[in-house]
Amino acid sequence: MMSTKAFTLVPAIEREQLLGDRDRGSLECVECCGRNLYVGTSDCFVYHFLLEEKTLPSGSATYTATRQLHRHLGFKKAVSELRAASALSRLLVLCDGCISLVHMLSLEPVPSGARIKGATAFALNENPVSGDPFCVEVCIISVKRRTIQVFLVYEDRVQIVREVSTPEQPLAVAVDGHFLCLALTTQYIILNYSTGAAQDLFPFCSEERRPIVKRIGRQEFLLAGPGGLGMFATVAGISQRAPVRWSENVIGAAVCFPYVVALDDEFITVHSMLDQQQKQTLPFKEGHILQDFEGRVIVATSKGVYILVPLPLEKQIQDLLASRRVEEALVLAKGARRNIPKEKFQVMYRRILLQAGFIQFAQLQFLEAKELFRSGQLDVRELISLYPLLLPTSSSFTRSHPPLHEFADLNQLTQGDQDKVAKCKRFLMSYLNEVRSTEVANGYKEDIDTALLKLYAEANHDSLLDLLVTENFCLLPDSAAWLEKHKKYFALGLLYHYNHQDAAAVQLWVSIVNGDVQDSTRSDLYEYIVDFLTYSTDPDLVWRHADWVLQRSQEVGVQVFTKRPLDEQQSGFNPDDIISCLKKYPQALVKYLEHLVIERRLQKEEYHTHLAVLYLDEVLQQRPCIPDKDAEVTETQAKLRRLLQESDLYRVHFLMDRTRGAGLPLESAILHGKLEQHEEALRILVHELADFPAAEDYCLWRSEGRDPPYRQRLFHLLLAVYLGPGPAAPARTVAAVDLLNRHAVEFDAAQVLQLLPGTWSVQLLRPFLMGAVRDSIHARRTTQVAMGLARSENLIYKYDKMKLKGSSVRLSDKKLCQMCQNPFLEPVFIRYPNGGLVHTHCAASRHTEPSSPSAGART
Repeated sequence: MMSTKAFTLVPAIEREQLLGDRDRGSLECVECCGRNLYVGTSDCFVYHFLLEEKTLPSGSATYTATRQLHRHLGFKKAVSELRAASALSRLLVLCDGCISLVHMLSLEPVPSGARIKGATAFALNENPVSGDPFCVEVCIISVKRRTIQVFLVYEDRVQIVREVSTPEQPLAVAVDGHFLCLALTTQYIILNYSTGAAQDLFPFCSEERRPIVKRIGRQEFLLAGPGGLGMFATVAGISQRAPVRWSENVIGAAVCFPYVVALDDEFITVHSMLDQQQKQTLPFKEGHILQDFEGRVIVATSKGVYILVPLPLEKQIQDLLASRRVEEALVLAKGARRNIPKEKFQVMYRRILLQAGFIQFAQLQFLEAKELFRSGQLDVRELISLYPLLLPTSSSFTRSHPPLHEFADLNQLTQGDQDKVAKCKRFLMSYLNEVRSTEVANGYKEDIDTALLKLYAEANHDSLLDLLVTENFCLLPDSAAWLEKHKKYFALGLLYHYNHQDAAAVQLWVSIVNGDVQDSTRSDLYEYIVDFLTYSTDPDLVWRHADWVLQRSQEVGVQVFTKRPLDEQQSGFNPDDIISCLKKYPQALVKYLEHLVIERRLQKEEYHTHLAVLYLDEVLQQRPCIPDKDAEVTETQAKLRRLLQESDLYRVHFLMDRTRGAGLPLESAILHGKLEQHEEALRILVHELADFPAAEDYCLWRSEGRDPPYRQRLFHLLLAVYLGPGPAAPARTVAAVDLLNRHAVEFDAAQVLQLLPGTWSVQLLRPFLMGAVRDSIHARRTTQVAMGLARSENLIYKYDKMKLKGSSVRLSDKKLCQMCQNPFLEPVFIRYPNGGLVHTHCAASRHTEPSSPSAGART
């Protein structure tokens, strides 16, 4: 059990005020109505006191009771019960089985002498059903066995309205509307006196303990249950609250929300209705009365009266928070909702949530703290301000007053424990990352993002770069200084870029690559700079750093020009200017010209010629020192040959002069081919290079897309070169035979046979001859088929013409041309198959029949 100071016990009436010097008499019952306090004694006196409440400087309350009147009721027995009916200015007094009506102030009996006889106990209906404001409803336990009676009590008269029988003898009663809650001899029940319906609650043994039946709210009662439990019951016979455990010897109980107060022989105990825990214990001997009156709890002994003064709930909550009892404080705060105006409660509850959140945070209970911060709508700067130097210097934030916590900063909170400091910083990183994109951040996104950047930089966290490359509100002055302090120069460049200071960003990154400052964030920073410049829309920035990127790597650096988006190619990046810049960087120049010629396919002679010259120069430069041609030379030559073959834009004669005498026969042959000097090209390939496959490829290359006679002429030229005089005659003879046999369809067999030496056997040329014969037969048969089809078509036309000639055409001066709608002036016309007649000159200018959807033949 965790103790809570919920009440203080304050004396209201001391023995001397009540009894004076008399030894006889003792206090039997108490009633309180507003400032009026009434006491009934064992010797049949009723005392009237006025209560005055005072608040001491310490904040605690004290009461002073001033005696007004006292009156003997004329009986010899004790006053059993007192109940005030303030609406009637009457006091109901039970004494010697009779309920009398006396004036609340004068204590004089009513002149009419109205009274209720035969009552052993009674209760007022605080939820009356009569609806008459000038009467009160009173329910009595009658001296008749097992009987309850209901009366209406007016200023000077009483009226019985109902008499109800009970299953057993009632011992105590409480009433709410039509419902009676009764303690019988063996059980508690709920009885509807209007309908007679009864609902059993739970057993009760009157021989073992004193019954307690208290109405605590609308349609709800508090009962002393078995096993020392305080049970709650509604008029429906159910319990909507968990029971509280109190003493087996409870004498009296009352509710002062959110507490149940119970009295036994030695103590006053206070129990929470919210979590059912016992919160406070006050020693109190010889007590025999505990009642609540309009929220005021009064306890009494036989000699004195005391008041249980509740501490303000907010003070109780603050005491719990000060003791780090967060859960109890929150439960109590939630329970206070019904007693505090909504707006005030919301403000108070949010503050309590935040205080609880900081307590959990200080105990490193981060999940609980985060939930409390979220529920309390924490101004996250309250949390950031605990971390030294995280808030921007320009921030105008000041902490809440009164403060939400007792810590100056994180160092005080953790007492210098660096492990705890690190955990707190990790929590703040996580929390800020969560709230930065929510409504919680509205109004101070700069403070949040700047603090997050500082945490990431300090912890060398990977998310630093993610923060800077997405939308953020980091303040440049604070953030830049912090990143520089922690040597996060690459991240600082990203910050500059986000703030549209690309020049500063690139210059900083260049310094990292040059080694002027140290930052190992990116090992590929040079490539990153090239990529950044490639997509930069600032031509001045690119040109300013072009030499630097090219000096480090021509092959990579040239990408700032070659990989630039096409829509930006014409904006400040003229190809001629780029070529001029690249003259100092031959490798980059080649890459750029390849980009223009091969990728962009620019049809400009000087680019094609320039690229070819660069290829040629590289080949010529490396040939003397590498006679056997390594892979690189072969690759360059392959590029040169491909360009010479595929491009038609370069200056052929210029390149021809450059290759003459350079020992590049294949390239020379390609150039001769471009000039239609096929015989010379084939001579080089056959006689100088003895590259017969290349010679055949040449014929195919140069005849691509040309008519068959052109291709045939090239193959005949090649055959003539093979058969002509020159070196390596046997090899050329074999090549000639292979050429004929592989490409028989490309030759005119008759001409070939005239060229071939007579010593060649038919068997040697068998594939060629078979192909030639097959081709000849195929051509003859194809021609025959075509001629047959043409004859058939001609015959059809002749038949159609004869049919048309077999019908007459009537022509008169009233007949109009269907084209121009003018009459015929001479017997000359054109007739269409649909019967339409037109002038010959009109038909010559038209290709479709008049008034006809499709073309037709004229007759």
